[in-house]
Amino acid sequence: MQHKIFGWAAGTLLLAAATIANTALAGSITVYTALEEDEIADYVAQAKKDIPDVTVNVLRLSTGDLGARILAEAGNPQHDVIWGWAVTNMMDPRVLALVEPYAAKGSEKMGAAYVAADKKWFAATGYIGAFCVNTERLKQKNLPMPKSWADLLNPAFKGEIAMPNPVSSGTGYLQIVSILQNMGEEKGWAFLKQLDGNVNQYIKSGSRPCRQARAGEFAIGTSLAFAAIKSIEEGFPLAMVLPAEGAGYELEASGLMAASKNKADAKKFLDWTLSANAAGLYGKYKELVTLPGFKPGKVAREAGMPEDPGSILYKMDFAASAQQRDAILARWNKEIGR
Repeated sequence: MQHKIFGWAAGTLLLAAATIANTALAGSITVYTALEEDEIADYVAQAKKDIPDVTVNVLRLSTGDLGARILAEAGNPQHDVIWGWAVTNMMDPRVLALVEPYAAKGSEKMGAAYVAADKKWFAATGYIGAFCVNTERLKQKNLPMPKSWADLLNPAFKGEIAMPNPVSSGTGYLQIVSILQNMGEEKGWAFLKQLDGNVNQYIKSGSRPCRQARAGEFAIGTSLAFAAIKSIEEGFPLAMVLPAEGAGYELEASGLMAASKNKADAKKFLDWTLSANAAGLYGKYKELVTLPGFKPGKVAREAGMPEDPGSILYKMDFAASAQQRDAILARWNKEIGR
């Protein structure tokens, strides 16, 4: 049966819609990821130089869609590696049952919070929730600069907020679960319903609300700190706001599929993700890197990111996030989703 996966070419992910062949190709692995397309292209190009004997074929989907695909294929997994996927999703027992313990080279130097006790996943990077605020639109509409989630309830912001949809977006889910964990269930749901009155759109992507805000479509996009930092660097009239209540965050986990028919090559790739060359690229795309010695760059600090990003993070309970995910999303869909 013909192999139906195509690798990253000319900056575009190509994956045939036909069923992926079960036949393993020597020196070739299939990687499922929720990382953003521009960073994937950069990482894969470097991996090609560093481990030229391994062809890395990539399927990129949004966080929620990737989870649905992995579970749908659980009886016959079509990939060798999960790469850079929300740890909240990775901790789903149904997913962990498909993953094999592997201590990637370099993982022993990482903090305990970033490596599973059973070695089924590790997280070299993560992302932090932040508001992208269009300063020109604020001036035009005489709106105040928000500093917290609570500030977004201001009636003046009605129709001026875009948020990621938590069902499809890991960023969206981390935002609502951080609110629920911070406020408690009763107050948290009441807050989310009140906030919904000011939200214009819920968008599938975690970065797109920031792009819409920087384009002036909305005053505020609740999004990612990195999206805000890049937009500021590119000259858009944008301010990054890290919520005063504490910024929710998510780790991006990677792991080895137990069903992989190319485990030696899959392990080479996982080792590479913790290599010095990989780490050297992460700062271009991430505000949260868990590898020893990392500090945010000048652009990030000028945008408002502290030298120690951990100081502004809300302490997330990822185990609870994973356990409650289905129930939270079901309730969100029923009471808020649109």
